[in-house]
Amino acid sequence: MKILIVSDSHGRNQNLENVIEKVKPIDLCIHLGDFENSIDFMKDIIPCKLEIVSGNNDYYNNIERDKIITIGKYCLFLTHGHRYGVNYGTERIKEVAQQNGANIAVFGHTHCPLIDQSGSIWAINPGSISQPRQEGHIPTFIIMEIDSKGIAHFTLNYFK
Repeated sequence: MKILIVSDSHGRNQNLENVIEKVKPIDLCIHLGDFENSIDFMKDIIPCKLEIVSGNNDYYNNIERDKIITIGKYCLFLTHGHRYGVNYGTERIKEVAQQNGANIAVFGHTHCPLIDQSGSIWAINPGSISQPRQEGHIPTFIIMEIDSKGIAHFTLNYFK
């Protein structure tokens, strides 16, 4: 199974469209918020199921702020992250994920990618597909793949 994880597109959808073309076929797309009223556009271009949560810049919609999904043997806590202090570390978001029965916290908001598989709760952040803040300022996304043994693998990808 191949899952595309993105965040913080901020209505600048060309990169998202290009990334989908580059990585397809995909089985699932996860968008972690700050899509800024691009839901209809995303539904038109994403060729698979879309899981989405709203971020701090997503106004006037009915999209959930947090969501729990299961992928294989993994339970993922999806959130934008702004309500859990992710700019200051992952401790709180990992606690909340664990309280919700999840073993992976998947979030955005910081615009900086992170793959932290330490401890019992993993923290995954794809960075920003359109407004990166990490050194080099190259847009990023993550591919999560579930191999034939059911093991999850995360790959950070840069998009130029």
